[in-house]
Formats: sequence, C-alpha cells, structure tokens
Amino acid sequence: MIRACVYCGSRHGRLPAYTLAARRLGEGIGRRGWQLVYGGGHVGLMGEVADATLAAGGTVVGVITETLMQREVGHRGLTELQVVRTMHERKQAMAERADLFIALPGGIGTMEELFEVWTWRQLGYHDRPVGLLDVEGYYQPFLRLCQQMVDEGFLAAEQLSSLVTGTDPELLLLQLSRLAGRVAGPEDYSRI
Repeated sequence: MIRACVYCGSRHGRLPAYTLAARRLGEGIGRRGWQLVYGGGHVGLMGEVADATLAAGGTVVGVITETLMQREVGHRGLTELQVVRTMHERKQAMAERADLFIALPGGIGTMEELFEVWTWRQLGYHDRPVGLLDVEGYYQPFLRLCQQMVDEGFLAAEQLSSLVTGTDPELLLLQLSRLAGRVAGPEDYSRI
C-alpha cells in the first residue's frame, strides 16, 4: 500500500475546478487502495480529498494540532486522527507516514509544507517523490519563480526537475507511484 501525503487548502478557492481536482485525486488514491495522509481537517480542499478517498475505499490518516481541534476543524470520520501539540510535530508525523507527497492548490500553509518537504529532499533527509497538481495553471507563477531561482543561481536545475508536475490527477498518481516504488526503506526524519 502506498501512503500519499497531500497538502492543500483549508478553503475551496475561487474556481470549482480546485474542488473537482481534490475529489478526483482522493478518488484515485482510494480506488488504488492507498492511504491518504493529510492535515486532518474537514474544511475546504482538505475535507474534499479526505471524503473522496474514503468514499472510494481508501484509508485516511489525519494529523492535526490540538489548537485546530479546539477550533472544531478536525475531521471526525477518518480511519485515524492523530492529534499533536505543534505544527512541527504535525509536519514531521505526516512526512514519516508518507511514501510520496502531492501539493494541490492552497495558501501559505500549503506552500510552506511543500517547500519544507522539497527542501528536506534536497538536503537528503528523504528521497520520496514530490509532486504538484497544477489545476488551471495555479502553480505556473510558482514554477516561473523557481525557474528564476535556477537562472539566478540559487536553485539547482536538478532540484527543480525533481518536482513532478502534472495537470491530471490520475497521471500524476501514476508517475509518483512509479517513482515511489524505486525508493528504498524508511527515512530518518529525526535529524530534521
């Protein structure tokens, strides 16, 4: 079983296509019998991907902080909901459970999680694949910024090319699963 960690918005965003993509990604994860690992919320795209994974027969592990549980945004219908004290613990617990990482559209929290797990890959803390689901061109400005980082000598071209980008949830899951199959053994996140 592959464990897919998904980062995404706690809002639905402006375009209905974002919600549709979250549902299609969740359906693809569930239909494959995989496990979704995510931030544990029932709101926005987070709730959509979780509900779709469950409805399609997958298992879902949410990792959420005590503070967010007190705000009543935790999803109570998951296979497992782990409540932790801090955001650092949350991100580490999610990463430890993942075989691959996918970012859907989202806000600054999604971007922070994406950058962190991608940086961990660059530093050699893991070699799990990291992907972007680029819905309606959402990530095109980000990818242009990353290319600017390469052009200006702040990011290696190899690091940018390690980020798997796709517009179709099914094809992205296929690409990432092939890459995840080549990864050997669990990673040690205790060094982070």
